[in-house]
Amino acid sequence: MTKFEKEKRRLVTALLKDLCENNLAIFAGAGLSAPAGFVSWSKLLEPIAEELDLDIKKETDLVALAQYHCNTNLANRGKLNQLLINELSTNARPTSNHQILARLPISTFWTTNYDKLIEQSISDAGKIADTKFRTKQLSYTKPGRHAVVYKMHGDIDHPDEAILTKDDYESYHIKMQPFISALSGDLVSKTFLFVGFSFTDPNLDYILSRVRIAYSNDQRQHYCIQRIVVQEEGESQADSEYRARKQELFIQDLLRFGIKTLLVDDYSEITGILGELEWAYKRNTIFISGAAHEYGRFEKFEAESFTYSLSKDIAAQGFRIVSGFGIGVGSSVITGVLEHLYMNGNRLDSDQLILRPFPQNQVGTRNVAEVWADYRNDMISYAGIALFVFGNKMQDGRVVISDGMLREFEIAKSKGLLLIPIGMTGYAAKEIFEKLTDSGYFHSTSFPHQLRKSMEALSDEKTELAQARELIVSMLKQLNR
Repeated sequence: MTKFEKEKRRLVTALLKDLCENNLAIFAGAGLSAPAGFVSWSKLLEPIAEELDLDIKKETDLVALAQYHCNTNLANRGKLNQLLINELSTNARPTSNHQILARLPISTFWTTNYDKLIEQSISDAGKIADTKFRTKQLSYTKPGRHAVVYKMHGDIDHPDEAILTKDDYESYHIKMQPFISALSGDLVSKTFLFVGFSFTDPNLDYILSRVRIAYSNDQRQHYCIQRIVVQEEGESQADSEYRARKQELFIQDLLRFGIKTLLVDDYSEITGILGELEWAYKRNTIFISGAAHEYGRFEKFEAESFTYSLSKDIAAQGFRIVSGFGIGVGSSVITGVLEHLYMNGNRLDSDQLILRPFPQNQVGTRNVAEVWADYRNDMISYAGIALFVFGNKMQDGRVVISDGMLREFEIAKSKGLLLIPIGMTGYAAKEIFEKLTDSGYFHSTSFPHQLRKSMEALSDEKTELAQARELIVSMLKQLNR
């Protein structure tokens, strides 16, 4: 394993811990929105620089550049406002990074961006965003919100209020003091991941400094991802080495604020890191798909005891279980989880069990099949692992393969879940195992190589239920290492 792989694994592990405890917050800079097609700040202000007879390529203080424009226009910033509207009011779609972050259980977002991509991605994920860009909004709470989006520099729909010039920054600590207090509090109580942020913003520098002075050696650990300096086209090696050295010193300086940096070769690698974080989080939730009118070579009490004991063991390992009320299986799953919880003095909540009972009658204008499809997608979206057991039903007086279970398999496959069919239980579970075997799934990169022997045993018709239970628990333990 390379040094980068080790550092990436440590970062994902650290972020996962805070994510599971609802302590992870995101600070998004312009780099998060750039892949959506928005121009950089320097490109945005290029017409302003030309108007001032300046070369945008030589300008590093863009806030000062915006101020120069206002100074020469008698404090009129109408052109700046129009530039924002023209460039940020496009129909840009959230990027993969936006989408992953929105799907994760992150309740706090801070950003210096004016665009609406964060709010849009949260909405696309079926969640409610409570957006704050004015101080008076901090005292309001949107009902049913899942995440708060603090836009500390304003919103594109109100460009006249956006923080753009030196005047805006110099008065920020007075006009926007509640935002400073709110961010300071979050920096103390939450773990931040800085994404697409260059740390050149004077407001954040002011806030980080205040927190550092107040808490000294007791600061919370934060993280950021930055691209390593590479030699640009036309750049001399000496200039490239100079920038690289400056980046090293900057990364060391960030440690004063409790911020550790992970360097990537390209910003596209951030998507991979966030994807690993999402998989690591979802891996803690297991979707159990099963239905049984009969149990093949097993007695009913054996099969029900197996499902009950397996569910209890899975819950004891700290996994959350998602399931519907599959006939002959669902009640045993529920009983197993409940017994584990109550024996350990816990109460039932969505941290241990998510149930989705299937309605049997049509309600409203949508037919039952459509509702069931939504139910299945909703259930499976929570999970990272799918177990398939038995899978049959009574239809027209005979036992047939459960088509609903096969649909759940297709959904789980399309969503990238780790698929574990318990083939020795027969019926749909066996059919799913055979489909995956024929496609080469168990020998692909999608399936952990250390689990292959166990999968073979789970498909062997000679394997007994007690052995299958031990194999599955062992497999889940290996995944959790």
